[in-house]
Amino acid sequence: MAKAEALPANPPEPLASADDGKWAAELFGQAQDILRGNDKNGHYTVPAAGMYPHQWLWDSCFVAIGLRQYDVKRAQAEITSLFRGQWSNGMLPNMIFNDDGKHRRDRNLWRSWVSPFAPNKVSTSGITQPPLVAEAVVKIGQKMTKAERRTWYQKNFSQLVKYHQWLYADRDPHGEGLVLLIHPWETGQDNTPPWISELHSHQLTWWIRAAQKLRLEPLINFFRRDIQYVPPEQRLGAIDALALYSVQHRLRRKAYAIDAVLEHSLLAIEDVGFNAIFIRANQQLQTIAKEIGRQLPDGLKARMAQTEAAFEQLWDDHDKLYYSRNFVTHTPIKLPTIASLLALYAGSVSPERAKLLVKQLTAATKFGTPFPVPSVPMDSDWFHEFGYWQGPTWINTNWLLVDGLRRYGYQDQADAIAKSCLDLVRQSGFCEYFSPLSGAPAGIANFSWTAALTIDLLKS
Repeated sequence: MAKAEALPANPPEPLASADDGKWAAELFGQAQDILRGNDKNGHYTVPAAGMYPHQWLWDSCFVAIGLRQYDVKRAQAEITSLFRGQWSNGMLPNMIFNDDGKHRRDRNLWRSWVSPFAPNKVSTSGITQPPLVAEAVVKIGQKMTKAERRTWYQKNFSQLVKYHQWLYADRDPHGEGLVLLIHPWETGQDNTPPWISELHSHQLTWWIRAAQKLRLEPLINFFRRDIQYVPPEQRLGAIDALALYSVQHRLRRKAYAIDAVLEHSLLAIEDVGFNAIFIRANQQLQTIAKEIGRQLPDGLKARMAQTEAAFEQLWDDHDKLYYSRNFVTHTPIKLPTIASLLALYAGSVSPERAKLLVKQLTAATKFGTPFPVPSVPMDSDWFHEFGYWQGPTWINTNWLLVDGLRRYGYQDQADAIAKSCLDLVRQSGFCEYFSPLSGAPAGIANFSWTAALTIDLLKS
């Protein structure tokens, strides 16, 4: 992997303050236009036109968080649309497919119908994504009257409980407190270094290794849709992309049944970012239950407390970071990413450890880049400023950090990241991700969660 490039001699000066009402209003309006353009009949929002024609789980949650700032009913619809894809066992899939005939290939790739738990009238993927739904439900509720909020919470409570119960039943088979993931796509950070490292160590089949040895990347890229929209150097490498689809194919062969998947799979990871987000989701589900006077099912609250305690097993006292670990061996995967900092979003770690994470966050050789927090620290061998989830700045993960920092009392640091995000979007547009060094735009343009979270940062 490429080493970090040298920082610019004169990093770009910050743009006007967020207090400048004129440019803030212009940015707000531009973000609204993007969300309207990516809206699908008032029910859900695609991440971007063309490359992303379907509905994604955590994308819609972020979109709803932005929509709530000016259209609460539309924000509600965004969340309601996610539950149409909920499986009978409680799982919320990471994708709900557009039913247009031209997307038949995508639906057939997953064949959700091979599982007896999949919905009958909606085609979905067979895996999940970071559980941000409870967070989105609460954020929307904050914009309502008490009576409206109680009705909204009542509407979503049972489905949320069912999802959280599924995460424990299906993804914590040993009752240890941490949930496991079975595909990098479930992290939302597709080619994040800990997962790609494990993938290369354990899961590259002989035919993928042969393709790698024979340098067949150009042939593989010929069949890829994503690089029709984005330069290849800004996406996953061809071999990694092929490997991720190979893992997905194996999951489909097992009908997405976790017992069958774990029987022969070495790619099962207790992901630090996912578990941090799950902890916060558990807290928000308890907030919902308290507001409407409902009791959580027997055992669920105890499992929630167990997760917060088990999360501390991911702490590395030498590196002062949290790491993902292999589910089977419990071996930590010591490759730092922005997920290592998301314990700040979880809000369950001690003030002392939060302080150590903030120190990592601001260190100039690590995450302290000229533009907001990169997905991989600069001193990592994996860092590449345009390498998808291996270096670029993403607005959504920075939003999570801002939210967590504020709850820990680090208001100045949160405000600095929020303002830097807004300056970055004003300079480079509402793109998918950005260089943390120069602020240059990357990925697809007019990206929905960038627009939605820009609105939320402007209003928060």
